[in-house]
Formats: sequence, C-alpha cells, structure tokens
Amino acid sequence: MNNSNKFGKDFWNERWQKGETGWDMGSPSTPLKEYIDGLDSNEDKYLKILIPGCGNAYEAEYLNAKGFRNVYVVDFAKKALDEFATRVPGFPKDHLICSDFFELSEKNFDLILEQTFFCAINPIMRIRYAEKMFELLAPKGKLVGLLFNDPKLGIDPETSGPPFGGNEKIYRAILSPYFSFDKFEPATNSIAPRAGRELFINLHRRDKISNHV
Repeated sequence: MNNSNKFGKDFWNERWQKGETGWDMGSPSTPLKEYIDGLDSNEDKYLKILIPGCGNAYEAEYLNAKGFRNVYVVDFAKKALDEFATRVPGFPKDHLICSDFFELSEKNFDLILEQTFFCAINPIMRIRYAEKMFELLAPKGKLVGLLFNDPKLGIDPETSGPPFGGNEKIYRAILSPYFSFDKFEPATNSIAPRAGRELFINLHRRDKISNHV
C-alpha cells in the first residue's frame, strides 16, 4: 500500500465494521448547524451542497429536514451510507455516493461542508484536497466548516492519526492559492470536547489558482 492510500477505502470500511467511530458526535456539529440555520431562505434551498467523508452525515440529515433537496454525500464506507439511507429514507438515493472523494466526478457545487474530513485524510494529500475542492466548486462557490487547531494532533502518518492536526499557518499555506478567506478564526461554539481546538472557515473559491498569495 502506498503512503497516500494508507488511510483509504479498506481502512475506513474496517473502522466502520468494527464500530470504531469515535469521531461520531451523534448530531450535527454546532458551528455547522448554526451556519445552516443562517441559510434558511427559499433561494438557499436550491444550493447544490456536498458533504465529503460524511460518515453518519448528521449535517445532511439536518439539511434534508429543513427542505434542502440538492444535497450530496460521499464516503468510502458503504456501511455508513447504508445506515444513513435507513435513518433518512427521504434522502435521494442517487445523492448517496460511495466513492473516493478524489475520484468524484460530480461538479459545480455551490457549497461544500467540511466536517472531520480534512483531518482524516493522509496529510500528504492536503494540497490535492485543496485542488479537488477548487475543481468541484462552482465559480464563487464556498468551502465552509471546521479544521482542527490542535498542536497535540500530529501530521506524521507513520506515528499519528487519524485525526491529523495542524494550525492556521499550515492551513493558510495550503488553501490560499485556491480560496479567498471570508472567515478563518477559532470557533466559539464548538462542542465541549473540541472547545478551543477548532477553526471555523468560510472560504470563497478564487476565479483562478493564484501563485502569489
């Protein structure tokens, strides 16, 4: 197995099969729930939204309950998607994508919600993550969510994670060529176990990739 695939499909399916889902909160992330509440207008209901590495996809369930009908979720783990489909039977089956995020062909998303996906991928794939997000988003599309801001979480895939950590400086260097920053600050409404350890991001896709940021 090459290093970029160390935390790939087999790894995550095994975690789900064994019930090793310690990242699962049992409900939508508070910062994302409040962000979604702010989208609650008729126009916003038509946004094309993607949640990568969705797991139990509580944010997708919440969006669905609020009337958003153009939501897509993608995950390696078929078990996660099957459980979500059972829990939320009204969710469009063709919007449940069991796939490698980096091979996703669906594009022109208005909004991508980041919730524990970035911290789960092998850190050597982080620039590819930024590239793929740029590729998947529509012009002026947004990447919104949470990143770990925790020095105790390492980034060496041989000795750490997942989850993998980082800090604002690292993330800005990775994301700045692809996005302009509307908000990039410590989250003030994290759940208690993650309080003080998360950055809330609200980023706009640049018109073109910049080499001078």
